[in-house]
Amino acid sequence: MTLGKRNVLSFYFQGLALGSAMILPLGPQNAFVLNQGIRRQYHLMIASLCALSDIVLICAGIFGGSAILMQSPWLLALVTWGGVAFLLWYGFGALKTALAGNPELASAEILNQGRLRIITTMLAVTWLNPHVYLDTFVVLGSLGGQLDAIPKRAFALGTISASVIWFFSLALLAAWLAPRLRTARAQRTINLLVGLVMWIIAFQLAREGIHHLSALGL
Repeated sequence: MTLGKRNVLSFYFQGLALGSAMILPLGPQNAFVLNQGIRRQYHLMIASLCALSDIVLICAGIFGGSAILMQSPWLLALVTWGGVAFLLWYGFGALKTALAGNPELASAEILNQGRLRIITTMLAVTWLNPHVYLDTFVVLGSLGGQLDAIPKRAFALGTISASVIWFFSLALLAAWLAPRLRTARAQRTINLLVGLVMWIIAFQLAREGIHHLSALGL
Protein backbone atom coordinates (compact mmCIF):
# COMPACT_ATOMS: atom_id res chain seq x y z
CA MET A 1 0.00 0.00 0.00
CA THR A 2 1.42 3.37 -1.00
CA LEU A 3 1.70 6.35 1.29
CA GLY A 4 -0.95 8.18 -0.77
CA LYS A 5 -3.50 5.42 -0.24
CA ARG A 6 -2.75 5.39 3.47
CA ASN A 7 -3.39 9.11 3.62
CA VAL A 8 -6.70 8.69 1.79
CA LEU A 9 -7.72 5.95 4.23
CA SER A 10 -6.82 8.18 7.16
CA PHE A 11 -9.22 10.85 5.89
CA TYR A 12 -11.91 8.18 5.40
CA PHE A 13 -11.55 6.99 8.99
CA GLN A 14 -11.51 10.58 10.24
CA GLY A 15 -14.84 11.13 8.52
CA LEU A 16 -16.15 7.81 9.85
CA ALA A 17 -15.16 8.67 13.43
CA LEU A 18 -16.54 12.20 13.30
CA GLY A 19 -19.75 11.08 11.61
CA SER A 20 -20.25 8.38 14.25
CA ALA A 21 -19.69 10.81 17.12
CA MET A 22 -22.20 13.28 15.67
CA ILE A 23 -24.96 10.77 14.89
CA LEU A 24 -24.94 8.72 18.12
CA PRO A 25 -26.75 11.14 20.50
CA LEU A 26 -30.52 10.72 20.73
CA GLY A 27 -32.28 13.19 18.46
CA PRO A 28 -35.49 13.39 16.42
CA GLN A 29 -34.12 11.25 13.59
CA ASN A 30 -32.78 8.50 15.84
CA ALA A 31 -35.93 8.50 17.96
CA PHE A 32 -38.13 8.11 14.90
CA VAL A 33 -36.04 5.28 13.43
CA LEU A 34 -36.00 3.58 16.83
CA ASN A 35 -39.79 3.76 17.18
CA GLN A 36 -40.40 2.49 13.65
CA GLY A 37 -38.01 -0.38 14.31
CA ILE A 38 -39.81 -1.32 17.52
CA ARG A 39 -43.12 -1.29 15.63
CA ARG A 40 -41.51 -3.13 12.68
CA GLN A 41 -43.37 -0.68 10.47
CA TYR A 42 -41.46 0.30 7.29
CA HIS A 43 -38.33 0.49 9.44
CA LEU A 44 -35.89 -0.48 6.65
CA MET A 45 -37.52 2.00 4.28
CA ILE A 46 -37.21 4.72 6.92
CA ALA A 47 -33.56 3.81 7.54
CA SER A 48 -32.92 4.03 3.78
CA LEU A 49 -34.59 7.44 3.48
CA CYS A 50 -32.73 8.79 6.53
CA ALA A 51 -29.42 7.58 5.11
CA LEU A 52 -30.25 9.07 1.70
CA SER A 53 -31.16 12.40 3.29
CA ASP A 54 -27.90 12.41 5.21
CA ILE A 55 -25.95 11.65 2.03
CA VAL A 56 -27.51 14.71 0.36
CA LEU A 57 -26.88 16.94 3.38
CA ILE A 58 -23.33 15.71 3.96
CA CYS A 59 -22.36 16.21 0.33
CA ALA A 60 -24.01 19.64 0.27
CA GLY A 61 -22.19 20.70 3.43
CA ILE A 62 -18.74 19.39 2.52
CA PHE A 63 -18.86 20.42 -1.15
CA GLY A 64 -19.92 24.04 -0.66
CA GLY A 65 -23.38 24.31 0.86
CA SER A 66 -22.10 25.55 4.22
CA ALA A 67 -21.33 28.97 2.75
CA ILE A 68 -24.99 29.51 1.84
CA LEU A 69 -26.24 28.88 5.37
CA MET A 70 -23.50 30.78 7.18
CA GLN A 71 -23.79 33.84 4.92
CA SER A 72 -27.55 34.12 5.42
CA PRO A 73 -28.47 34.93 9.06
CA TRP A 74 -32.15 35.16 8.11
CA LEU A 75 -32.10 31.67 6.62
CA LEU A 76 -30.33 30.31 9.70
CA ALA A 77 -32.91 31.97 11.96
CA LEU A 78 -35.78 30.59 9.85
CA VAL A 79 -34.36 27.06 10.01
CA THR A 80 -33.84 27.37 13.78
CA TRP A 81 -37.35 28.56 14.64
CA GLY A 82 -38.95 26.11 12.24
CA GLY A 83 -37.07 23.38 14.05
CA VAL A 84 -38.16 24.68 17.46
CA ALA A 85 -41.82 24.56 16.43
CA PHE A 86 -41.49 21.07 14.99
CA LEU A 87 -39.60 19.65 17.99
CA LEU A 88 -42.18 21.05 20.41
CA TRP A 89 -44.96 19.45 18.37
CA TYR A 90 -43.12 16.13 18.06
CA GLY A 91 -42.27 16.09 21.75
CA PHE A 92 -45.88 16.88 22.66
CA GLY A 93 -47.06 13.90 20.61
CA ALA A 94 -44.58 11.57 22.32
CA LEU A 95 -45.51 12.82 25.81
CA LYS A 96 -49.22 12.55 25.00
CA THR A 97 -48.71 8.90 23.98
CA ALA A 98 -46.62 8.23 27.10
CA LEU A 99 -49.28 9.67 29.42
CA ALA A 100 -52.24 8.08 27.62
CA GLY A 101 -54.56 6.09 29.84
CA ASN A 102 -54.40 3.15 27.45
CA PRO A 103 -50.90 2.93 25.91
CA GLU A 104 -51.86 -0.14 23.88
CA LEU A 105 -54.68 1.81 22.21
CA ALA A 106 -52.38 4.78 21.54
CA SER A 107 -49.77 2.48 20.00
CA ALA A 108 -52.45 0.82 17.86
CA GLU A 109 -53.53 4.22 16.53
CA ILE A 110 -49.92 4.97 15.58
CA LEU A 111 -49.59 1.61 13.83
CA ASN A 112 -52.59 2.50 11.68
CA GLN A 113 -50.71 5.43 10.12
CA GLY A 114 -50.26 5.08 6.37
CA ARG A 115 -46.95 4.90 4.57
CA LEU A 116 -47.27 8.43 3.17
CA ARG A 117 -47.79 9.95 6.61
CA ILE A 118 -44.82 8.04 8.00
CA ILE A 119 -42.60 9.23 5.13
CA THR A 120 -43.82 12.82 5.60
CA THR A 121 -43.01 12.67 9.31
CA MET A 122 -39.56 11.24 8.56
CA LEU A 123 -38.84 14.06 6.10
CA ALA A 124 -39.95 16.63 8.67
CA VAL A 125 -37.86 14.98 11.41
CA THR A 126 -34.82 15.19 9.14
CA TRP A 127 -35.17 18.39 7.15
CA LEU A 128 -36.81 20.59 9.82
CA ASN A 129 -34.16 19.77 12.40
CA PRO A 130 -31.67 22.68 12.57
CA HIS A 131 -29.07 20.44 14.24
CA VAL A 132 -28.80 18.50 10.97
CA TYR A 133 -27.73 21.66 9.14
CA LEU A 134 -25.39 22.73 11.92
CA ASP A 135 -23.75 19.28 11.91
CA THR A 136 -23.49 18.80 8.15
CA PHE A 137 -23.08 22.39 6.91
CA VAL A 138 -21.20 24.03 9.77
CA VAL A 139 -19.11 21.27 11.39
CA LEU A 140 -18.53 18.93 8.45
CA GLY A 141 -18.51 21.80 5.97
CA SER A 142 -15.85 23.72 7.85
CA LEU A 143 -13.64 20.65 8.30
CA GLY A 144 -14.14 18.78 5.03
CA GLY A 145 -14.51 21.86 2.87
CA GLN A 146 -10.89 22.86 3.47
CA LEU A 147 -9.47 19.59 2.11
CA ASP A 148 -8.20 18.92 -1.39
CA ALA A 149 -10.41 17.05 -3.84
CA ILE A 150 -9.35 13.43 -3.13
CA PRO A 151 -9.13 13.74 0.70
CA LYS A 152 -12.44 15.62 0.65
CA ARG A 153 -14.16 12.74 -1.15
CA ALA A 154 -12.63 10.22 1.26
CA PHE A 155 -13.74 12.30 4.26
CA ALA A 156 -17.27 12.60 2.85
CA LEU A 157 -17.42 8.86 2.16
CA GLY A 158 -16.39 8.17 5.75
CA THR A 159 -19.16 10.32 7.22
CA ILE A 160 -21.68 8.81 4.79
CA SER A 161 -20.59 5.31 5.83
CA ALA A 162 -21.18 6.19 9.48
CA SER A 163 -24.69 7.38 8.69
CA VAL A 164 -25.66 4.34 6.61
CA ILE A 165 -24.23 1.84 9.12
CA TRP A 166 -25.89 3.59 12.05
CA PHE A 167 -29.42 3.92 10.67
CA PHE A 168 -29.65 0.34 9.43
CA SER A 169 -28.09 -0.99 12.64
CA LEU A 170 -30.54 1.02 14.76
CA ALA A 171 -33.57 -0.08 12.73
CA LEU A 172 -32.57 -3.76 12.73
CA LEU A 173 -31.60 -3.79 16.42
CA ALA A 174 -34.87 -2.13 17.42
CA ALA A 175 -36.84 -4.65 15.35
CA TRP A 176 -34.90 -7.52 16.95
CA LEU A 177 -35.62 -6.18 20.45
CA ALA A 178 -39.24 -5.34 19.58
CA PRO A 179 -40.80 -8.13 21.72
CA ARG A 180 -39.14 -6.65 24.82
CA LEU A 181 -39.57 -2.99 23.87
CA ARG A 182 -43.18 -3.21 22.71
CA THR A 183 -44.61 -3.74 26.19
CA ALA A 184 -46.81 -1.01 27.66
CA ARG A 185 -44.22 -0.08 30.30
CA ALA A 186 -41.34 0.06 27.80
CA GLN A 187 -43.38 2.09 25.31
CA ARG A 188 -44.38 4.55 28.02
CA THR A 189 -40.75 4.94 29.11
CA ILE A 190 -39.44 5.35 25.55
CA ASN A 191 -42.09 7.93 24.59
CA LEU A 192 -41.54 9.84 27.82
CA LEU A 193 -37.78 9.93 27.21
CA VAL A 194 -38.21 10.93 23.56
CA GLY A 195 -40.70 13.69 24.44
CA LEU A 196 -38.44 15.17 27.11
CA VAL A 197 -35.36 15.03 24.88
CA MET A 198 -37.25 16.74 22.02
CA TRP A 199 -38.37 19.54 24.32
CA ILE A 200 -34.88 19.98 25.78
CA ILE A 201 -33.45 20.27 22.26
CA ALA A 202 -36.26 22.69 21.32
CA PHE A 203 -35.48 24.99 24.25
CA GLN A 204 -31.76 24.88 23.47
CA LEU A 205 -32.53 25.82 19.88
CA ALA A 206 -34.83 28.60 21.07
CA ARG A 207 -31.93 30.10 23.02
CA GLU A 208 -29.80 29.95 19.87
CA GLY A 209 -32.68 31.46 17.89
CA ILE A 210 -32.92 34.39 20.31
CA HIS A 211 -29.18 34.91 19.90
CA HIS A 212 -29.57 34.92 16.09
CA LEU A 213 -32.40 37.47 16.32
CA SER A 214 -30.29 39.67 18.59
CA ALA A 215 -27.47 39.52 16.04
CA LEU A 216 -29.98 40.72 13.42
CA GLY A 217 -30.90 43.66 15.64
CA LEU A 218 -34.39 42.37 16.51
